[in-house]
Amino acid sequence: MRSPSTVRLPILVLLLGPALILFTAFVVVPVFQAAVFSLYRWNGLGPMVDFKGWNNFVLLFNNPVFAKALGNNLIVVVVSLIIELPLALVVSLVLAKSEFKLAVLFRTFFFLPYVLSEVITGVLWQFIYHPQFGLVKATYEAVLPGVQPPALLGTPDTVLGAILVVVIWKYFGFHMSILIAGLQDIPAEVQEAARIDGASDGQTLRSIVLPLLKPTILISVFFSVVGSFQLFDVVWAMGKGDPVNAGETMVTFLYKFGIQRLNIGFGGAVAVTIFAICLVFSLVYSWYTAREERK
Repeated sequence: MRSPSTVRLPILVLLLGPALILFTAFVVVPVFQAAVFSLYRWNGLGPMVDFKGWNNFVLLFNNPVFAKALGNNLIVVVVSLIIELPLALVVSLVLAKSEFKLAVLFRTFFFLPYVLSEVITGVLWQFIYHPQFGLVKATYEAVLPGVQPPALLGTPDTVLGAILVVVIWKYFGFHMSILIAGLQDIPAEVQEAARIDGASDGQTLRSIVLPLLKPTILISVFFSVVGSFQLFDVVWAMGKGDPVNAGETMVTFLYKFGIQRLNIGFGGAVAVTIFAICLVFSLVYSWYTAREERK
C-alpha cells in the first residue's frame, strides 16, 4: 500500500508543474541572464566576448545619476511609509465601520485610481500639471489671478514632489482595500467585549485593533517598499525622469543607460542591483514575520 505522500506527489507535480515552468522561464532564467550580462561589455548584438568582471558595478556605484536615482527611490519608500500607509489606515478605519452609510461608495472612489494603468495615470497627470491649460493652471487663476503657475514637471526642485503626489494618489486605494479586508477579519465580539469592560475607542484601537491588524499592515508595507523600488511606468510617462535626471528612479536609469544606449552589460548590473535590494528586503521581511508568528 502506497503512503499518502506518494499518492500526493503526482497531484502536486500536475498542479504546480505548469506554474513552476512559467516561473522558471520568465523569472529565474532572466535573473541569471542579467547576472551574466552584468559581467560583460555587450551591446546586445553578437556574442559576449568582452569580459569585464565587476567593472560594470564599479562604474554603476560611481555614477552620480544612479546615486540620485537610488536616493529618489528611498524618498518614495519613506513617503509611502510615513504618509501613504498611515493615511490609508485612517481612512480604512473610518470606512470599515458598519454605521458609515456611504462606505461602499467611498471605497470605490478611492480604489478607482488603482484600476487605471500606470501609463494612463502618468499622461493624465501630465495634463493636470500642465502650466498652460491644466488643473493647476485653473486653480491658480481662481485663487491667485494673474500669477503664472509653476511648471511642476519642468523644474528640478518640484518634479519629484509632483511624482510623489501621483504615487500616493494612485496606490492609496490599494493599501486602503488591504487594510479594510484586515479590519473585517477582526472579530466584532472582541471589540464589543472590550467596550463592555469599559475600554474607550482609543484604548480598543491601541490594544486590540492595531495588534490584530499588524500582519495586514506588514503585508501592505511589503508591497509598498518593493513597489517603490520598481517604480517606472508612471515616472516614464510623466517625463522620463527629467529634467536633468531630477525625477530619475533606478528602473528609468536602467532603461535609459542600459536599453536605449545599447549597453546591455551595464543595464544588467543595474538590474542585478535592484534585484539584490528587493531580495534582501524580502528575506528580512520573511525573517521578521516568521519571528512574529512564533511569538
